[in-house]
Amino acid sequence: MTSPALKAGYACSEGCGFTASLWEVVYRCPKCEGLLEVAHDEAALRAVPAAEWKRRFESRFATSRLPDGSGVWGKREWALPELPVEDIVSLGEGRVPLKPLPRMAAQLGLGSLMLKECGVSPTGSFKDWGMTVLVSAVKHLRARGTPIRAVACASTGDTSAALSAYAAAAGIPAVVFLPKNKVSLAQLVQPIANGARVLSLDTDFDGCMKLVQAVTADTGLYLANSMNSLRIEGQKMIAVELCQDLGWEPPDWIVIPGGNLGNASALGRGLELMHTLGLITRRPRIAVAQAERANPLARAFRGGFQALTPMQAEATLASAIQIGNPVSYRRAVKMLRAFDGVVEEATESELANAAARADREGTFACPQTGVALAAVEKLVAQGVMAKGASVAVVATAHGLKFADFKVGYHRGTLADVKAAHANPPVELPADLSAVRAALKDLG
Repeated sequence: MTSPALKAGYACSEGCGFTASLWEVVYRCPKCEGLLEVAHDEAALRAVPAAEWKRRFESRFATSRLPDGSGVWGKREWALPELPVEDIVSLGEGRVPLKPLPRMAAQLGLGSLMLKECGVSPTGSFKDWGMTVLVSAVKHLRARGTPIRAVACASTGDTSAALSAYAAAAGIPAVVFLPKNKVSLAQLVQPIANGARVLSLDTDFDGCMKLVQAVTADTGLYLANSMNSLRIEGQKMIAVELCQDLGWEPPDWIVIPGGNLGNASALGRGLELMHTLGLITRRPRIAVAQAERANPLARAFRGGFQALTPMQAEATLASAIQIGNPVSYRRAVKMLRAFDGVVEEATESELANAAARADREGTFACPQTGVALAAVEKLVAQGVMAKGASVAVVATAHGLKFADFKVGYHRGTLADVKAAHANPPVELPADLSAVRAALKDLG
């Protein structure tokens, strides 16, 4: 069937009435300083029946050719409907596995526990889903004559990798601000390899974020952090793909690690859109998981979300969410309230052991995913998550980005971690009887 003309534009997320074209360079509302969101023409979207949306998405999902084979651009009408196809910059993001963890589910008494493995992606994290939209928009802006010299971001690692890769594919210069000695080596080398200008600054992520916002006040440098709502439009497709994986029946709970909180707001936007258009008939609950050492959202949740008190985030193994002043706090709270959400936190031992438990079922969980899995364990123990519930965890990055975390865990050298599932190699002489003795208890 022929779709009606679909359009989208910026609108103030605080509801003050400000609107703008998506082809303007603007990140905050000039009236109230609120963050913007991409507002779609819902009447035009509703004119397409839910069954047709499902058919269309599933048809594209069956191909491997880009852009239809992208987990984001196969649903392009819900992202940037007016973007010309020739300006799409895709590396094959999305279409990632939904992996069951049946033994962990059984141990916790859950009906099911699944990992949406977003680390199985071009640069190894869920950031690819949002960056493909943002960089595609920048490519189009440059084609329209907008004088953008480069794209820039502050990062704890994954954002810089995604931005650098997509910018390299598009032929657009990239600049990344990284907190010195606070990202893994694997994360640091990705933007270097992709040719980005890497600035390693003697500060934390929040300090990098302040600087990149100041620098991108010059409209020749385009801000690529998740306060830019174009990123959210790609990341919301994680929720859409997850429900598609499950035959358009959402789980009872979706759990996601939270740092700068763009991911939490994106998850809610995807769920809201599906519910509004009739692709799903009920709303799952959302849980955001934070490391205890970087937990401003968890503290605010305990106070009824009366206010966010920024904190100096302490060093945590979950370095990608080591953020004390999340930019997308208000957007995330809005979604948590809409989806009867909760916030839980995890200690260093809890997150490391939860990741190790998941690894015993064939995953290679990053420490941020460990935070989310530990939150699941605690929420079940508290009775917040009912026995028999279906739970999906958004695994935000691949464990290979955090190899030092894995090695340290199994060597027993991680500070403040009692490794309950350590599995160090068994050192033996090259002797057949010694080898047989070491293997006699297998099976």
